[in-house]
Amino acid sequence: MKIIVKAKTRAREEKVERVDQPALDLGVGKSEMVTYKVSVKEMPVGGRANEAIIKALARYFDTAPSRIQLVSGASSKQKIFEI
Repeated sequence: MKIIVKAKTRAREEKVERVDQPALDLGVGKSEMVTYKVSVKEMPVGGRANEAIIKALARYFDTAPSRIQLVSGASSKQKIFEI
């Protein structure tokens, strides 16, 4: 399953919130992807925020962090993860 994540770094508390489902045109046709807003305390330096987002998503979905991969958006606030 692929999800869109809107990252908020340097937050006071870590949390994962599900937001509306936008329709995206991915070239083949429109596809529904679930969007989540993830807040983490880490700064976006050296990939530390991405690692914190993966850990937060792993807790939210009750799965191992190794089962979550960053597909795109490593240096962007909007990212796509595959779980």
